[in-house]
Amino acid sequence: MIELNAAGDVVSIDGESLSLDQIIAVACKRAPVVLHVSGKAKLLRSRRVVERLVADGRVVYGVTTGFGKFSDLLVSRDASDALQQNIIMSHSGGVGEPLPVEAVRAMMLLRANSLAKGYSGVRVEVVQLLLDMLNKAVHPVVPCKGSVGASGDLVPLAHIALAMIGLGEVEYQGQKLSSREGLKLAKLHPVQLTAKEGLALINGTQYMSALGCLAVHHALRLYKAANIAAAMTFEALDGIPTAYDPRIQELRPHGGQKNCALMMRRLLDGSELLTRTRHKRVQDAYTLRCIPQVHGASLDAINYVKRVLDVEINSATDNPLILPDTGEVISGGNFHGQPLALPLDFLAMAVSELGSISERRIERLVNPALNNGLPPFLTEEGGLNSGLMILQYTTAALASENKVLAHPASVDSIPTSGNQEDHVSMGSIAARKAVSVIENVRWIVAGEMLAAAQALDFTSHAIGKGSRAASRVIREVVPHWDGDRILYRDLEKVHGLLLDGRIIDEVEKETGELAC
Repeated sequence: MIELNAAGDVVSIDGESLSLDQIIAVACKRAPVVLHVSGKAKLLRSRRVVERLVADGRVVYGVTTGFGKFSDLLVSRDASDALQQNIIMSHSGGVGEPLPVEAVRAMMLLRANSLAKGYSGVRVEVVQLLLDMLNKAVHPVVPCKGSVGASGDLVPLAHIALAMIGLGEVEYQGQKLSSREGLKLAKLHPVQLTAKEGLALINGTQYMSALGCLAVHHALRLYKAANIAAAMTFEALDGIPTAYDPRIQELRPHGGQKNCALMMRRLLDGSELLTRTRHKRVQDAYTLRCIPQVHGASLDAINYVKRVLDVEINSATDNPLILPDTGEVISGGNFHGQPLALPLDFLAMAVSELGSISERRIERLVNPALNNGLPPFLTEEGGLNSGLMILQYTTAALASENKVLAHPASVDSIPTSGNQEDHVSMGSIAARKAVSVIENVRWIVAGEMLAAAQALDFTSHAIGKGSRAASRVIREVVPHWDGDRILYRDLEKVHGLLLDGRIIDEVEKETGELAC
């Protein structure tokens, strides 16, 4: 099983029980990684099978044959090592901007963990080099585009393997270098691939899994932030809190809905609105009244995707697979990304809705016809000042872009490899879309927080502890708008508070953990 040392910062991989929290620790916090003794034993077992098959001259896909459409062409035993290097070079065809380091680190960890499961037939030193590169922060340069999500994420994984054999590029200590030079500076050596190893390194779903894990982590944080922003807006617009009554939620007991209603009540704890007996309206507009139903549905979707990824990150996803117990080599389709492509499309849609409803709340805050008597566009000298008018334009543009990005990638397929691979998942595109949607929604939620903090400055009633803590943090970096100034700078500051987690951390000091 996965083990942490006493300091809680060393992740030990065995192919069986890697968690999302550990992936984030390695990818984002650079926790060191070691190969668990059981993982090493499983690697040795499966490697012995491969070596025996090669010694016996058996015909094995990707070991003594070509790849894809070339699977019916035999390769001599003498050329088997060259075959493995050739597949890495020929499949390193990615284009586009390099992936962020965090995504590359997650990919490396996930590939090492999958290999350590013991069904891929690679040597221990191949996995060890991946871990050494992680621990010494030698990060392959991986273009973001080129995977169709079946036969695995061949192209981006090939760029990682290319660096491992000293032929690609890496980022090391802030510089982009040839991999051979970067490895040398880190006192590491390229690996010489042998039978099965090139194919095993690239035939997996670790690109879409890595992006998916990072996306789910950020989506869960964003769900909390969206609830905090919503609570601030609710206070500023004198909302009616009966919509969050637990009795309502029990009559439609979806987990996400119940979670959100409870979180809203905790954020509003201490607010005068909770004890007010008479309200100006009988009921609120949907963007306030239906927060548990909308935000909660998104949470249910995010948690569903997390459950899928929990399975995927501890799976063997290459082909063929080695069965050490029987000595068999069997071909299958575990590399196919469809189990991830559909949920990742779902993730993009779910998070997009958090942004959609947030933008509508921003409109209610700035629109004098809807904002419960607050100054038009939240400025006291309208006309001379435009106030936060353009904030709604920006967030509307982002919400509209998300509607395009929410179109599913998984419904498309373009056959590859001479129609041998005649249905592909496009899960890699679904993953990239989900990441883009999350980035857009983070900006939208930051916009709502900026507007709500301004609106709360005009509010006379006592506000809840969650809204109060969030407003305090925002006001430490962004003063009240008493006249027009450069908008993007303030928006960037609030966005930074979401990125570094400070708003959530300060709110949770007051409310306790907002579990989701």
